[in-house]
Amino acid sequence: MQPTTSGDVLELMESYIASAALGAAMELGLFWLLAEQPRDAAGVGEALGIPEKRCEHWLELLSSMGLLEELAKAYAPSSSARTAILEAYSQDTWALLAQEAREQFPAFHDLALRIREPDSTWAPQEPTLPDYVTRMGERPARARRFTRMLYEIKQPVADELANSLDMTGVERLMDLGGGSGVMSLALLHRHPRLAATVVDVANVCKAGHEIAVENSMEERLAFHEADFLRDELPRGFDMVLECDVGIYGEALFRRLGAPLNPDGRLVIVDWFARAEHVAQPSLLYRAFLASLGIGDFTIHTVVEIQTMLTQAGFQLLSESALPSGWIVIEART
Repeated sequence: MQPTTSGDVLELMESYIASAALGAAMELGLFWLLAEQPRDAAGVGEALGIPEKRCEHWLELLSSMGLLEELAKAYAPSSSARTAILEAYSQDTWALLAQEAREQFPAFHDLALRIREPDSTWAPQEPTLPDYVTRMGERPARARRFTRMLYEIKQPVADELANSLDMTGVERLMDLGGGSGVMSLALLHRHPRLAATVVDVANVCKAGHEIAVENSMEERLAFHEADFLRDELPRGFDMVLECDVGIYGEALFRRLGAPLNPDGRLVIVDWFARAEHVAQPSLLYRAFLASLGIGDFTIHTVVEIQTMLTQAGFQLLSESALPSGWIVIEART
């Protein structure tokens, strides 16, 4: 919303309350509960263990957001909630997305007092959000939920990539940091002679293998457990794909030359900035959050990525955009 009055500004300042109320609804499964059977505040409170009056205010707030509607003094998901929530992703995916948003909140706690700090603004009791390798390595159950969540929400971009990426001469694909294998699976379904290997941390690979089996692709989709920044990588690939990994640099790109066959291609897919210091609208929240952990955080531009690739010995081939706006950069060894 673009504020035009002081009331609009005040509403924006208090929007964290609405966000928290929605996140709680996601984590507690409210929309799925009411989809089974409309309930009044007393019924919802009893089912979820929430004091009735608090529950009533909570439901009214969600109604004001257009996510619930009242039917004969009972609440049910609105048509918008059915389309944007219930029919979009699974209950567990929404619950995990809400949980992750809640866990990121310490970075914003007392922000006015901490935003001047040159390093992390996270509260002292939670100095930083654990990095991906640490989070996935220490919590197997969370790694499985995270991997399955990404498999769900990345389906559209996977289909876009599979429909547009030139796979001429590619029989073996390495999917670097490919997690669930969602990108590889989309390409495998489209190209019957293709075989792929996902490189990721152990717990993620285990979850990804489950998904490959569910798709009857376990014979064509392998998983290689590794920290690709440190461990030796398998070799003999016609293409290396790095999609939405967010880790880039000349040193990494030099490492990725070894797994590629002669004239092999490196394909990078991500939300890159078109100009220095200018994040795309879809990246504004993510960029600001990242900057609260790393004071000088910046989103790489297409030109920066291309420069790193040439410095690492790659020959630039093309740059294009998927319909959703993701940028695709291709280079050859």
